[in-house]
Order: sequence, then C-alpha cells, then structure tokens
Amino acid sequence: MLKAFMARLRQGYRTGTFPSTPPVLPDRFAGRPEVFPEKVSDEARRICPVEAISENGRIDLGRCIFCGKCAKVCPEGIRFTEEYRMGAFSHEALTVPGVEPWQESSNPELRKLCGKSFKIRQVSAGGCAACELDFNVLNTLAWDIGRFGIQVVASPRHADALLVTGPVSDNMRLALEKTYNAMPKPSFVIAGGACAISGGLYREGTTAGGVESVLPVDMYVPGCPPHPAVMLEALLRLIAYR
Repeated sequence: MLKAFMARLRQGYRTGTFPSTPPVLPDRFAGRPEVFPEKVSDEARRICPVEAISENGRIDLGRCIFCGKCAKVCPEGIRFTEEYRMGAFSHEALTVPGVEPWQESSNPELRKLCGKSFKIRQVSAGGCAACELDFNVLNTLAWDIGRFGIQVVASPRHADALLVTGPVSDNMRLALEKTYNAMPKPSFVIAGGACAISGGLYREGTTAGGVESVLPVDMYVPGCPPHPAVMLEALLRLIAYR
C-alpha cells in the first residue's frame, strides 16, 4: 500500500487542463480543413474514397475520413488545420467552407437537464472499434470526463444521451431502436464519427448509412475516429458546460 501511495506522489497530477487551455494535439492531427473551393481540383474530388468533396469544391465533414489524400494532391485548395472544434448541431453545419460549427447549444431542454450531470449510453452499431476506443480514452486519467459531470452508464434507462458509433448495420438497427426507446425522455442522440454520421466507408453496404436515417440526431462529431479532444469539446458544448 505504501509503495502504491509513493508511486502516486511521484506521478503527480496527470489530468490535462482542457478546456481552460487548448489540448495538446499530435503532430499528425488533422482538424477542420481550410478549403478554397475555386482552387479544388478534379483530381482531389476523384481521389476522395468517400466522395466527401462536392462538385462546387466544398467538403462534407460528415463523410470525410480525414485521410488527407485530397490535401496532398491539391495543397493550394485544401489544407487540414489544427482546429479541433468540429462538433455541430446539424449535418448542414459540417460543410466546409460554411457556417462555423462551434455555436453553443440553444436547446432549453438540454440546458435544464444537463446542469451538472450527463449520463451517456454508448452503442457500437457495427463500428470497427476505432471510435469506441477513442471515446473510452475520455474515461482515463488523462482526460477524466467525470470532472465535468459526464458519466458512461450501462443501462439506457439511466441515460440522458445515446452515443452511436458505426454505420448502423442491418443486424444492429433493431437493437439501436430498442435502446433509444428504453431511454427516459427527453433523450438526446450523438452521432460519433463518419460512419455514424453518413455511413463512412460502409455506406454502400448492408447498413442504414448513418444514425440520422434511424433516429433524430442532436450532435454530430466528425472524424475517423474523432480525436478525444474533438469528442470532449463537442460534449461540453452540447451540455452548455460552464
């Protein structure tokens, strides 16, 4: 017991200071892209594996998997930045260039419900586990989402929100609907990652092509997978954390 106590003293305080200070992001982090539609080339559109770039040169972050291929072939038209504030309250707000997505929640039910406690039930609806793993990181000492009153619960009957990852495979659709129906109302839905938002790489398969074709979505968090900082910032904005 003494050895464990001494080791803890040597380790010191390990939890990051986000959101009071910006998160420390890896060198290879790809955040919200800066896009100049008139300079986006046809090659950049063709090379995109998820057809996230429209004919008018805009990028749908709900489809984008942040592979960076478009920026490599068209650096004058597309540049990925370190902007991690990408969660949006509508799919339309994920279009770049477009409205900056980091507005505060205007949902009065959310503001009333989520004062100091927010319970999340997470469902993997056919995901590859990448989004799930990066969300689980938020429960570690480095991020400690519990300090914001956010807690992951095992039962949908205890949950305020449903965090869905994966493209919603045919085999998971009924389970997802049952989970949502078991939640006390009002309840909220978060689409975490490109697959949950649009189907991602699997939208042409036996899937629903994203959560919004099955359930109403209150928050969209883009990424493949979303970095923990991207997910946490979106959650704090969703619950209007102060």
